[in-house]
Amino acid sequence: MPGSLNILIIDDEPLMRMSISDALKQDGHSVLETGLGKDGMDEARDNSFDVIITDLRLPDTDGLEVLKNCKRYSPDTMVILITAFGSVDTAVSAMRIGAYDYITKPFAMDELLLMVRRAARIKNLEDENQLLKEQMDGKYNFEGIISKSDKLRDVLENVRFVAKTDSTVLIMGESGTGKELIANAIHYNSLRKAGPFVKMSCAAVPETLLEAELFGYERGAFTGAVKQKKGKFELADGGTIFLDEVGEMSTAVQVKLLRVLQEKEFDRLGGTGTITSDVRIICATGRDLKAEAQRGNFREDLYYRLNVVPIIIPPLRERPEDVLLLLNHFLKYFTGHYKKPISGFSVDARDILLKYRYPGNVRELENMVERAVVMARGDEINAWDLPDEVNSFGAVALKNTGKDGDGYGHLSKAIKEFEKHYILKALEETKGNKGLAAKLLGVSRKTLWEKCKALDISDN
Repeated sequence: MPGSLNILIIDDEPLMRMSISDALKQDGHSVLETGLGKDGMDEARDNSFDVIITDLRLPDTDGLEVLKNCKRYSPDTMVILITAFGSVDTAVSAMRIGAYDYITKPFAMDELLLMVRRAARIKNLEDENQLLKEQMDGKYNFEGIISKSDKLRDVLENVRFVAKTDSTVLIMGESGTGKELIANAIHYNSLRKAGPFVKMSCAAVPETLLEAELFGYERGAFTGAVKQKKGKFELADGGTIFLDEVGEMSTAVQVKLLRVLQEKEFDRLGGTGTITSDVRIICATGRDLKAEAQRGNFREDLYYRLNVVPIIIPPLRERPEDVLLLLNHFLKYFTGHYKKPISGFSVDARDILLKYRYPGNVRELENMVERAVVMARGDEINAWDLPDEVNSFGAVALKNTGKDGDGYGHLSKAIKEFEKHYILKALEETKGNKGLAAKLLGVSRKTLWEKCKALDISDN
C-alpha cells in the first residue's frame, strides 16, 4: 500500500508488543518485534527500518542508548519513544538528539497509528522532493540530448512516443552513443516518472553476484549475507529498471529475468516466498543480441521478450553535423568547470576534430575536450593539445605534401610530415628541452625520443 513502512518494535512487555504489532500490520505496515534493546540494536544495524518504536525503559539498556545506536546505523530512521508520564523530560531531551516523537503511557492505539501515519507522509514527501530535484536536472529531459542530426531526431521521435507506453524497450548502439541518456529520457517522460528509476550495469558486477544484486537475498543465503537485502527489481517496484549491457548476463540470470518479464514475479536468494514487482524494463546493449541468440550465447525467447520496441542509436560518425555542436557544448562546460579562459579551437584543431571518426562516439569526444582543456597552455585549443591518434588521423587534411593527380598524398608520408612539424614546433617553444616538449605534446620522454629518431630530428 502507499505509505507502507518497515517498522521495528522494541518493548519487553509481550502484550504491548503484540498489540502494537497487530495494529500496525492491519494498517498495512511490515513489522518486526523484539523484547531486548541489544537485539533491537542488532536488528537496526543489520536491516533497514523506516520507523523504530522503543520503550524508554528496557531490561538490558534504555531507549536513549537504542536511539543513539539506531541513528548512528541509519540516520534517516524515525525513532518513536514510549515513556511513562514521569519520564517526559527525558523523552523531550531525546527529541533534541534525534528522536522523531514520543508517546506517554497509557495511550490509545489510534494515537500511535496517527503518529506513524504522519511519519509515512514525511517519508513520502522527502522521497518526492529528492525525485523533483533529479527531474529539475536537464539531463533527464529531451532538451538535454544535443543534436541537429535528422537520424537522431527520428530516434528521439520514436523515444517520445514509446515513453508514454509501458512497453519493454531494447536500446542498441555502440559504446559511448548515449544509451543511458535515452533510458533517462524514456523514464522521466513516462507515466512512471514519479516512481523509482533503478539502474544496473550487468557488466560491472561479477557473474556470481549479479543474481543477488538484481533479485536480492535473505540473511544467511550465502557466506557474507549478514542481513537481508532487497534487489534492484524490488527497489524499482512501481517504476523503471534500466539494465545496461544486458548481453553480459549468464544463462541462469537470463532465466530469472524471463520469469520477471512473463510473470512479474521472482524469489530472493535463500527466500521461501515469491515477490511480485510492477516494473517497466529498459535494456541496453552494444552487442547484436539476435546474432548472439543464433549462436546460442543468449536465450532466444528472452531476446524476443526484450526486443518489443527496439531503439537503435546511430554512431557519431553517421551524424557529423553533431560534432561541432558537441565540441562547443563540452568546451563551454569544461572551461567553466576548470575555470580556464579558453575562447575556442584553432583552425587546425577544429579541422582535425571535424574529420576524426570517433570510434568511442560522444563519450570519446567529451573526454577528448576535457583533456584538451586541461592541457591547453594558451587561450585556445591547438592541435598539439589533442591525442596522437587524433592528430595522425587528421594529418592528410592539414598537409598537402606529395599530392597525386587527385589532390591527395600518400597517407604515411603526410602523417610523418605532420608529426615532424609539431614536434619541431614543441622543441622550438621549449628551447630544445625534450622533457618539457614531451609534456607539451602529451607523450612520454621515451616516445618523443623514438619519434625524433624515426623522423630524423637531430638534437641540434
